[in-house]
Amino acid sequence: MGLGQSSIMAFVPYALTRPFLFGLDPERAHDLTMESIATLQGTPLQCLWSQARVDDPVSVAGLTFPNRIGLAAGLDKNGRCIDGLGAMGFGFIEVGTVTPQTQPGNPKPRMFRLPEREALINRLGFNNEGLSAFVANVRRARSFRAAGGILGLNIGKNAATPIEDAASDYLLGLDGVYPHADYVTVNISSPNTQNLRALQSDEALDALLGALQKRRRKLAAQHRRQVPMFVKIAPDLDDAQVKVIAATLKANGIDGVIATNTTISRDAVIGLPHADEAGGLSGRPVFEASNRVIGMLRAELGAGYPIIGVGGVMSGADAVAKIRAGADLVQIYTGLIYKGPALVAEAARALAKVC
Repeated sequence: MGLGQSSIMAFVPYALTRPFLFGLDPERAHDLTMESIATLQGTPLQCLWSQARVDDPVSVAGLTFPNRIGLAAGLDKNGRCIDGLGAMGFGFIEVGTVTPQTQPGNPKPRMFRLPEREALINRLGFNNEGLSAFVANVRRARSFRAAGGILGLNIGKNAATPIEDAASDYLLGLDGVYPHADYVTVNISSPNTQNLRALQSDEALDALLGALQKRRRKLAAQHRRQVPMFVKIAPDLDDAQVKVIAATLKANGIDGVIATNTTISRDAVIGLPHADEAGGLSGRPVFEASNRVIGMLRAELGAGYPIIGVGGVMSGADAVAKIRAGADLVQIYTGLIYKGPALVAEAARALAKVC
């Protein structure tokens, strides 16, 4: 989604390359960046954007994360750039969302910058190359995991699959990614697939998670390894909804929760160009809403239940605020677009000091 870090911006400081990337259509800039990373990763030219990873190991959900800063899902939907992105110093990377079948996503244009608020709106709609291509890409990744990086694989449903049959897509996704994941994320909170967020309601969520947990037990026996499973939820939830979700996660033995996805609220960007575009709003405007949900989840789930906080992290101080709200780990995405890859080490160092 957006710009990013590529061989192009690596030759000079990001502050100088960002104007070039921001002069392009957002999706074109994203595609150019990802193609550059995919082409140059694993070659000597990868050093152009590489930076040392901050050493701050932490155990969460039975996994040892090299540091607490991760890349949120959505940037690398097809898992093509794991090693290249890993060279930026992330302790963990989440790729996807992948759906069982390839799909083009929503019509273009479907990405919009709101630089006045360091924000993005996207309505991409789970555009991806499908499960088979995704798994093949993941299997080709080498250096990030060899160096101890943790890889999360994010699964969703195809737009053409009726919502009442959503579980079948998630089960196919779980079957496909399980052998290759350090953890699996179940994405039920994108606003860009029709009715998807209805899966966050109590009965629908309980049924979906029950089916996934039953399948996971079979997969764990088959592959002789237990892969943690997380659920990613929206920021647009009231207190009662958060309480229901927390109870449902615990009742179904889900290992952790990611809070939060993008928001459909436009309160923080009223009057700005593109503010009325449909889709999910990310970046600085979602920071407080995300922290609110994280805090409520911690209160409901108690100490020790894994929470990954994401939404609006633009500095090391923002990452610290996520931890203080109740998160164990922090993901960034839109901040990477506005601040560049130096944000990874800045945030990781800030967390190493306070954690």
